[in-house]
Amino acid sequence: MTSSSWKTVPIQSSEITPKHLYLRRREFLKLGTVGAAAAIVAACSGSADSTSEVLPSATRIPQIGKDEYGDPLTPYEAITNYNNYYEFSTNKEAVAKLAKNFQTRPWTLEVGGLVAKPRQFDIEDILQKYPQEERIYRLRCVEGWSMVIPWLGFPLAKLLKEVEPLGSARYVRFISVARPEEMPGMRSSFYPWPYQEGLRLDEAMHDLTILALGLYGELLPNQNGAPIRLVVPWKYGFKSAKAIVKIELTEQQPQTFWNLIAPHEYGFYSNVNPQKPHPRWSQATERRIGESGRRPTLMFNGYAEQVAHLYSGMDLMQAY
Repeated sequence: MTSSSWKTVPIQSSEITPKHLYLRRREFLKLGTVGAAAAIVAACSGSADSTSEVLPSATRIPQIGKDEYGDPLTPYEAITNYNNYYEFSTNKEAVAKLAKNFQTRPWTLEVGGLVAKPRQFDIEDILQKYPQEERIYRLRCVEGWSMVIPWLGFPLAKLLKEVEPLGSARYVRFISVARPEEMPGMRSSFYPWPYQEGLRLDEAMHDLTILALGLYGELLPNQNGAPIRLVVPWKYGFKSAKAIVKIELTEQQPQTFWNLIAPHEYGFYSNVNPQKPHPRWSQATERRIGESGRRPTLMFNGYAEQVAHLYSGMDLMQAY
């Protein structure tokens, strides 16, 4: 499957698939239903609990129910109740409860640095301006577990083109929100807050790289990075910064959160590479949430055909 195969199809209100059908996935697939994941509805409210809201505009790709390998979606309950989000807690099963009252409105995303037209984007304007596509992506955690998630989002490249990157821009830096009064995990002085991540500009401009606004046809739950997060499916999940407030284009490679903490364990690229072991565990296999046993880890998380050319000539054991 190549990146050019991501084709979007406008949806009609009659094609909406309710979440309860998604959650009854086996029955849903057995019936052969291919309903759409989201619909054009009223604009988002300021409520902190956004899990019951659907996106105001969306398009979809015809892959409802499975990814391109035929693997079924991870259940909604697992995706929204097993979360790596250290700003709230290091306990994955505690994040959802602790994030319940996190405020996602109002929200502004600042985009600047080495660009011709720096801008501030209001989240409501982003929701209305950029039609969301459904992208069924695999998420692979460096700790050895994985999920298949039906994200709703749009290519990051669309937003970056609006600010017109300068010729000197080579990297993109992402900075997450810092609100220790709402995010109890940030009260730990061990971590170099705020959370920050980075990509090469060509990685950021790749069609697979998206800014996600929702999943399972609804706005992102707080625990999954609301209101806007990065998703880079061929990299380990920690590269996908959550609750982003600033994007900055730079000439120099930016520092990243986990690389600052443990550079010998977390490199800048963090591509899924089963041949490159983490110093404390193997990356050769993974545990798909909801399944028993383990499965082999795929190079670039299964997206080698689309992204391997980005790293031509590089030693991926050194550039990890």
